[in-house]
Amino acid sequence: MLNSAWRRIVIKVGSALISPDAKGCSTRYLLAIARFISECRQLGVEVVLVSSGSVAAGRSAIAFSHHPLPINIKQAMAAVGQTQMMATWSHLFDFRCAQILLTHDDLADRRRYLNIDNTLRTLLANQVLPVVNENDSVATAELKVGDNDNLAAMVAVLVDADVLIICSDIDGLYSANPRTTPDARFIPRVERVDASIYAMAGGSHHAIGTGGMVTKIQAAEKATRLGVDTLIINGQKAESFDALLKGEQAGTLFVRQQDRLSAKKHWLLHSLKSHGSIVLDSGAVQALLHKGASLLAKGIVAAEGDFDKGDAIWLCDSGGKQLAKGISQYSVTELQLIKGLHSQQIADTLGFCPSEEVVHRDDIALTN
Repeated sequence: MLNSAWRRIVIKVGSALISPDAKGCSTRYLLAIARFISECRQLGVEVVLVSSGSVAAGRSAIAFSHHPLPINIKQAMAAVGQTQMMATWSHLFDFRCAQILLTHDDLADRRRYLNIDNTLRTLLANQVLPVVNENDSVATAELKVGDNDNLAAMVAVLVDADVLIICSDIDGLYSANPRTTPDARFIPRVERVDASIYAMAGGSHHAIGTGGMVTKIQAAEKATRLGVDTLIINGQKAESFDALLKGEQAGTLFVRQQDRLSAKKHWLLHSLKSHGSIVLDSGAVQALLHKGASLLAKGIVAAEGDFDKGDAIWLCDSGGKQLAKGISQYSVTELQLIKGLHSQQIADTLGFCPSEEVVHRDDIALTN
Protein backbone atom coordinates (compact mmCIF):
# COMPACT_ATOMS: atom_id res chain seq x y z
CA MET A 1 0.00 0.00 0.00
CA LEU A 2 1.29 3.47 -0.89
CA ASN A 3 2.53 5.49 2.07
CA SER A 4 -0.70 6.39 3.86
CA ALA A 5 0.65 9.83 4.78
CA TRP A 6 0.91 10.85 1.13
CA ARG A 7 -2.15 12.79 0.04
CA ARG A 8 -0.43 14.89 -2.62
CA ILE A 9 2.76 14.14 -4.52
CA VAL A 10 4.87 15.89 -7.12
CA ILE A 11 6.73 13.59 -9.51
CA LYS A 12 9.49 14.92 -11.74
CA VAL A 13 10.47 13.13 -14.95
CA GLY A 14 13.56 14.22 -16.85
CA SER A 15 14.61 14.24 -20.49
CA ALA A 16 16.70 11.09 -20.05
CA LEU A 17 13.49 9.15 -19.43
CA ILE A 18 11.29 10.92 -21.95
CA SER A 19 13.86 10.91 -24.75
CA PRO A 20 16.45 8.24 -23.87
CA ASP A 21 17.96 8.37 -27.37
CA ALA A 22 17.68 12.17 -27.67
CA LYS A 23 15.56 11.66 -30.81
CA GLY A 24 12.06 12.58 -29.71
CA CYS A 25 9.60 11.19 -27.18
CA SER A 26 9.58 7.50 -26.29
CA THR A 27 7.23 5.50 -24.06
CA ARG A 28 10.02 3.05 -23.15
CA TYR A 29 10.11 4.25 -19.53
CA LEU A 30 6.95 6.34 -19.42
CA LEU A 31 4.48 3.44 -19.35
CA ALA A 32 5.52 2.41 -15.82
CA ILE A 33 5.49 6.02 -14.64
CA ALA A 34 2.02 6.59 -16.10
CA ARG A 35 0.73 3.44 -14.42
CA PHE A 36 2.13 4.64 -11.10
CA ILE A 37 0.43 8.03 -11.49
CA SER A 38 -2.88 6.37 -12.42
CA GLU A 39 -2.77 4.01 -9.44
CA CYS A 40 -1.92 6.88 -7.08
CA ARG A 41 -4.99 8.75 -8.29
CA GLN A 42 -7.14 5.65 -7.85
CA LEU A 43 -5.95 5.52 -4.23
CA GLY A 44 -7.08 9.12 -3.73
CA VAL A 45 -3.61 10.66 -3.92
CA GLU A 46 -3.37 13.90 -5.90
CA VAL A 47 -0.49 14.09 -8.38
CA VAL A 48 1.31 16.97 -10.08
CA LEU A 49 3.70 15.94 -12.85
CA VAL A 50 6.77 18.06 -13.64
CA SER A 51 8.02 16.93 -17.02
CA SER A 52 11.10 17.86 -19.01
CA GLY A 53 11.43 16.82 -22.62
CA SER A 54 10.32 19.65 -24.89
CA VAL A 55 13.81 20.34 -26.27
CA ALA A 56 14.50 16.64 -26.71
CA ALA A 57 11.15 16.04 -28.39
CA GLY A 58 11.70 18.86 -30.89
CA ARG A 59 15.36 18.14 -31.57
CA SER A 60 14.81 16.34 -34.89
CA ALA A 61 12.60 19.13 -36.28
CA ILE A 62 15.21 21.93 -36.18
CA ALA A 63 18.46 21.86 -38.12
CA PHE A 64 21.57 22.57 -36.07
CA SER A 65 25.33 22.22 -36.29
CA HIS A 66 26.54 24.12 -33.24
CA HIS A 67 27.62 22.48 -30.00
CA PRO A 68 26.55 23.52 -27.46
CA LEU A 69 23.22 24.53 -28.93
CA PRO A 70 22.57 28.29 -29.12
CA ILE A 71 19.64 29.62 -27.12
CA ASN A 72 17.51 30.37 -30.20
CA ILE A 73 17.89 26.79 -31.44
CA LYS A 74 16.92 25.38 -28.04
CA GLN A 75 13.90 27.66 -27.89
CA ALA A 76 12.77 26.64 -31.37
CA MET A 77 13.16 22.96 -30.47
CA ALA A 78 11.17 23.55 -27.30
CA ALA A 79 8.37 25.27 -29.22
CA VAL A 80 8.01 22.23 -31.50
CA GLY A 81 8.62 19.60 -28.85
CA GLN A 82 6.30 20.86 -26.11
CA THR A 83 3.18 19.80 -28.03
CA GLN A 84 4.71 16.40 -28.76
CA MET A 85 5.66 15.89 -25.13
CA MET A 86 2.15 16.80 -23.95
CA ALA A 87 0.59 14.55 -26.59
CA THR A 88 2.75 11.65 -25.40
CA TRP A 89 1.60 12.06 -21.79
CA SER A 90 -2.04 12.58 -22.78
CA HIS A 91 -2.06 9.33 -24.78
CA LEU A 92 -0.89 7.40 -21.71
CA PHE A 93 -3.84 8.44 -19.52
CA ASP A 94 -7.61 7.97 -19.65
CA PHE A 95 -8.17 11.26 -17.80
CA ARG A 96 -7.53 14.87 -18.71
CA CYS A 97 -4.13 16.53 -18.55
CA ALA A 98 -3.41 20.26 -18.36
CA GLN A 99 -0.30 22.08 -19.54
CA ILE A 100 1.31 24.57 -17.15
CA LEU A 101 4.33 26.46 -18.51
CA LEU A 102 6.31 28.54 -16.02
CA THR A 103 9.29 30.86 -15.92
CA HIS A 104 11.33 32.04 -12.96
CA ASP A 105 9.56 35.41 -13.14
CA ASP A 106 6.19 33.69 -12.74
CA LEU A 107 7.32 32.16 -9.46
CA ALA A 108 9.06 35.32 -8.22
CA ASP A 109 6.08 37.63 -8.82
CA ARG A 110 3.57 37.40 -5.96
CA ARG A 111 0.49 38.00 -8.13
CA ARG A 112 1.47 35.42 -10.74
CA TYR A 113 2.58 32.98 -8.03
CA LEU A 114 -0.88 33.23 -6.48
CA ASN A 115 -2.54 32.75 -9.88
CA ILE A 116 -0.47 29.61 -10.48
CA ASP A 117 -1.42 28.33 -7.03
CA ASN A 118 -5.12 28.93 -7.73
CA THR A 119 -4.91 27.23 -11.13
CA LEU A 120 -3.20 24.14 -9.73
CA ARG A 121 -5.70 23.88 -6.88
CA THR A 122 -8.60 24.09 -9.31
CA LEU A 123 -7.12 21.47 -11.63
CA LEU A 124 -6.53 19.04 -8.77
CA ALA A 125 -10.02 19.64 -7.37
CA ASN A 126 -11.43 18.70 -10.79
CA GLN A 127 -9.34 15.51 -11.15
CA VAL A 128 -7.16 16.98 -13.91
CA LEU A 129 -3.46 16.06 -13.99
CA PRO A 130 -1.28 19.21 -14.14
CA VAL A 131 1.81 18.71 -16.32
CA VAL A 132 4.32 21.43 -15.47
CA ASN A 133 7.37 22.43 -17.47
CA GLU A 134 9.57 25.48 -17.73
CA ASN A 135 8.45 27.71 -20.59
CA ASP A 136 11.58 26.91 -22.57
CA SER A 137 10.44 28.58 -25.78
CA VAL A 138 10.44 32.05 -24.18
CA ALA A 139 12.68 31.68 -21.11
CA THR A 140 15.92 33.65 -21.21
CA ALA A 141 19.25 33.12 -19.41
CA GLU A 142 19.82 29.79 -21.19
CA LEU A 143 16.41 28.35 -20.29
CA LYS A 144 17.23 28.40 -16.62
CA VAL A 145 14.97 28.27 -13.62
CA GLY A 146 17.63 26.80 -13.81
CA ASP A 147 16.38 23.19 -14.31
CA ASN A 148 13.32 21.07 -13.77
CA ASP A 149 14.71 19.42 -10.63
CA ASN A 150 14.69 22.78 -8.87
CA LEU A 151 11.43 23.74 -10.57
CA ALA A 152 9.87 20.56 -9.16
CA ALA A 153 11.01 21.52 -5.66
CA MET A 154 9.39 24.95 -6.06
CA VAL A 155 6.17 23.35 -7.30
CA ALA A 156 6.19 20.84 -4.42
CA VAL A 157 6.38 23.69 -1.91
CA LEU A 158 3.81 25.73 -3.83
CA VAL A 159 1.18 22.97 -3.81
CA ASP A 160 1.93 21.78 -0.25
CA ALA A 161 3.00 18.33 -1.43
CA ASP A 162 3.75 15.60 1.07
CA VAL A 163 6.55 14.18 -1.03
CA LEU A 164 8.62 15.08 -4.08
CA ILE A 165 9.65 12.10 -6.23
CA ILE A 166 12.51 12.80 -8.63
CA CYS A 167 12.93 10.13 -11.30
CA SER A 168 16.53 9.60 -12.32
CA ASP A 169 18.38 7.05 -14.46
CA ILE A 170 20.24 5.58 -11.48
CA ASP A 171 18.94 4.02 -8.27
CA GLY A 172 19.51 7.09 -6.10
CA LEU A 173 22.44 8.76 -4.37
CA TYR A 174 25.80 6.97 -4.22
CA SER A 175 28.97 7.85 -2.36
CA ALA A 176 30.56 8.43 -5.79
CA ASN A 177 29.52 8.18 -9.42
CA PRO A 178 28.61 4.47 -9.81
CA ARG A 179 29.35 4.60 -13.55
CA THR A 180 33.00 5.43 -12.96
CA THR A 181 33.52 4.06 -9.44
CA PRO A 182 32.55 0.36 -9.24
CA ASP A 183 32.71 0.22 -5.44
CA ALA A 184 30.51 3.32 -4.94
CA ARG A 185 28.21 2.82 -1.96
CA PHE A 186 24.44 3.33 -2.28
CA ILE A 187 22.99 5.84 0.22
CA PRO A 188 19.40 4.82 1.14
CA ARG A 189 18.68 7.72 3.50
CA VAL A 190 19.93 11.28 3.96
CA GLU A 191 19.00 13.00 7.20
CA ARG A 192 20.38 16.40 6.20
CA VAL A 193 21.93 17.83 3.05
CA ASP A 194 25.38 19.29 3.68
CA ALA A 195 28.71 19.68 1.89
CA SER A 196 29.50 15.98 2.27
CA ILE A 197 26.33 15.07 0.35
CA TYR A 198 27.15 17.45 -2.50
CA ALA A 199 30.66 15.98 -2.66
CA MET A 200 29.13 12.66 -3.72
CA ALA A 201 27.43 14.12 -6.81
CA GLY A 202 28.63 14.34 -10.40
CA GLY A 203 27.28 16.17 -13.47
CA SER A 204 24.76 15.08 -16.09
CA HIS A 205 25.97 12.54 -18.65
CA HIS A 206 22.87 12.75 -20.82
CA ALA A 207 23.01 14.58 -24.16
CA ILE A 208 19.85 16.59 -23.54
CA GLY A 209 19.41 16.78 -19.77
CA THR A 210 20.37 20.03 -18.04
CA GLY A 211 20.65 18.53 -14.58
CA GLY A 212 22.45 15.70 -12.85
CA MET A 213 22.77 14.52 -9.28
CA VAL A 214 23.87 17.99 -8.17
CA THR A 215 20.59 19.62 -9.21
CA LYS A 216 18.64 16.75 -7.67
CA ILE A 217 20.40 17.30 -4.36
CA GLN A 218 19.73 21.05 -4.65
CA ALA A 219 16.05 20.27 -5.18
CA ALA A 220 16.02 17.87 -2.24
CA GLU A 221 17.64 20.51 -0.02
CA LYS A 222 15.06 23.12 -1.01
CA ALA A 223 12.11 20.79 -0.53
CA THR A 224 13.19 19.15 2.72
CA ARG A 225 14.07 22.50 4.29
CA LEU A 226 10.43 23.52 3.78
CA GLY A 227 8.89 20.29 5.04
CA VAL A 228 8.63 18.09 1.92
CA ASP A 229 10.18 14.60 1.97
CA THR A 230 12.11 13.92 -1.23
CA LEU A 231 12.87 10.66 -3.02
CA ILE A 232 15.37 10.14 -5.82
CA ILE A 233 14.48 6.88 -7.56
CA ASN A 234 15.42 5.02 -10.73
CA GLY A 235 12.66 5.89 -13.19
CA GLN A 236 13.97 3.38 -15.71
CA LYS A 237 12.96 0.48 -13.45
CA ALA A 238 9.28 -0.42 -13.17
CA GLU A 239 10.07 -2.15 -9.87
CA SER A 240 10.85 1.26 -8.33
CA PHE A 241 7.21 2.23 -8.72
CA ASP A 242 5.98 -1.23 -7.70
CA ALA A 243 7.90 -0.85 -4.45
CA LEU A 244 6.41 2.59 -3.74
CA LEU A 245 2.89 1.29 -4.38
CA LYS A 246 3.56 -1.48 -1.84
CA GLY A 247 4.79 1.06 0.71
CA GLU A 248 8.36 -0.21 0.43
CA GLN A 249 11.65 1.66 0.24
CA ALA A 250 12.77 2.77 -3.22
CA GLY A 251 15.68 5.01 -4.05
CA THR A 252 17.22 7.51 -1.65
CA LEU A 253 14.99 9.25 0.88
CA PHE A 254 15.92 12.81 1.86
CA VAL A 255 14.17 13.44 5.16
CA ARG A 256 12.23 16.66 5.64
CA GLN A 257 13.75 19.01 8.20
CA GLN A 258 10.48 20.14 9.75
CA ASP A 259 6.77 19.57 9.51
CA ARG A 260 5.39 20.90 6.23
CA LEU A 261 2.58 22.89 7.84
CA SER A 262 4.94 24.30 10.44
CA ALA A 263 7.28 25.39 7.67
CA LYS A 264 4.53 27.24 5.83
CA LYS A 265 3.21 28.79 9.04
CA HIS A 266 6.70 30.04 9.89
CA TRP A 267 7.07 31.47 6.38
CA LEU A 268 3.73 33.28 6.55
CA LEU A 269 4.18 34.64 10.06
CA HIS A 270 7.86 35.53 10.03
CA SER A 271 9.07 35.88 6.44
CA LEU A 272 6.24 37.80 4.79
CA LYS A 273 5.80 41.44 5.71
CA SER A 274 2.19 42.44 6.37
CA HIS A 275 0.86 45.26 4.18
CA GLY A 276 -2.45 45.77 5.95
CA SER A 277 -5.25 44.12 7.86
CA ILE A 278 -8.88 43.10 7.64
CA VAL A 279 -11.43 42.98 10.44
CA LEU A 280 -13.69 39.93 10.68
CA ASP A 281 -17.18 39.59 12.09
CA SER A 282 -17.82 37.13 14.92
CA GLY A 283 -18.94 34.33 12.60
CA ALA A 284 -15.81 34.58 10.49
CA VAL A 285 -13.67 34.62 13.63
CA GLN A 286 -15.24 31.36 14.84
CA ALA A 287 -14.85 29.73 11.42
CA LEU A 288 -11.21 30.86 11.28
CA LEU A 289 -10.25 29.67 14.75
CA HIS A 290 -12.28 26.50 15.11
CA LYS A 291 -13.20 25.20 11.65
CA GLY A 292 -10.06 25.81 9.60
CA ALA A 293 -12.20 27.58 7.01
CA SER A 294 -11.22 29.92 4.20
CA LEU A 295 -12.14 33.56 4.64
CA LEU A 296 -15.00 34.84 2.49
CA ALA A 297 -15.96 38.43 1.71
CA LYS A 298 -19.19 37.94 3.65
CA GLY A 299 -17.27 37.78 6.92
CA ILE A 300 -15.23 40.96 6.42
CA VAL A 301 -16.19 44.14 8.27
CA ALA A 302 -13.32 46.42 7.23
CA ALA A 303 -10.08 46.49 5.21
CA GLU A 304 -7.16 48.75 6.07
CA GLY A 305 -3.65 49.43 4.78
CA ASP A 306 -2.07 49.49 1.33
CA PHE A 307 -2.03 45.96 -0.03
CA ASP A 308 -2.51 44.28 -3.38
CA LYS A 309 -3.43 40.80 -4.48
CA GLY A 310 -0.75 38.40 -3.27
CA ASP A 311 0.31 40.51 -0.27
CA ALA A 312 0.29 39.26 3.30
CA ILE A 313 -2.26 40.79 5.68
CA TRP A 314 -3.32 40.39 9.30
CA LEU A 315 -6.73 38.89 10.06
CA CYS A 316 -8.14 40.61 13.13
CA ASP A 317 -11.21 40.47 15.37
CA SER A 318 -13.38 43.49 16.10
CA GLY A 319 -11.07 44.50 18.95
CA GLY A 320 -8.04 44.62 16.68
CA LYS A 321 -6.43 41.42 17.97
CA GLN A 322 -4.26 39.77 15.31
CA LEU A 323 -5.60 36.23 14.99
CA ALA A 324 -3.74 35.09 11.89
CA LYS A 325 -1.75 36.20 8.88
CA GLY A 326 -2.78 35.25 5.36
CA ILE A 327 -2.26 36.00 1.67
CA SER A 328 -5.02 38.10 0.16
CA GLN A 329 -6.61 37.25 -3.17
CA TYR A 330 -7.79 40.88 -3.49
CA SER A 331 -6.42 44.40 -3.10
CA VAL A 332 -7.54 46.68 -0.29
CA THR A 333 -9.52 48.78 -2.79
CA GLU A 334 -11.39 45.72 -4.05
CA LEU A 335 -12.08 44.47 -0.52
CA GLN A 336 -13.56 47.78 0.50
CA LEU A 337 -16.09 47.29 -2.31
CA ILE A 338 -16.96 43.63 -1.68
CA LYS A 339 -16.77 43.36 2.13
CA GLY A 340 -19.93 41.81 3.53
CA LEU A 341 -21.05 40.46 0.15
CA HIS A 342 -21.83 36.88 -0.76
CA SER A 343 -19.30 35.29 -3.11
CA GLN A 344 -21.87 35.23 -5.92
CA GLN A 345 -22.11 39.04 -5.76
CA ILE A 346 -18.38 39.70 -6.29
CA ALA A 347 -18.44 39.52 -10.09
CA ASP A 348 -21.46 41.85 -10.26
CA THR A 349 -19.63 44.41 -8.11
CA LEU A 350 -16.08 44.21 -9.51
CA GLY A 351 -16.78 42.87 -12.98
CA PHE A 352 -14.62 39.83 -12.25
CA CYS A 353 -14.15 37.17 -9.57
CA PRO A 354 -10.67 35.61 -9.49
CA SER A 355 -11.51 33.65 -6.34
CA GLU A 356 -14.53 33.01 -4.14
CA GLU A 357 -12.20 33.07 -1.15
CA VAL A 358 -10.57 36.29 0.01
CA VAL A 359 -7.94 34.25 1.84
CA HIS A 360 -7.73 30.51 1.15
CA ARG A 361 -7.39 28.25 4.18
CA ASP A 362 -4.07 26.92 2.83
CA ASP A 363 -2.69 30.47 2.95
CA ILE A 364 -3.62 31.17 6.59
CA ALA A 365 -1.36 30.80 9.63
CA LEU A 366 -2.90 31.28 13.06
CA THR A 367 -0.81 33.24 15.52
CA ASN A 368 -1.19 30.54 18.20
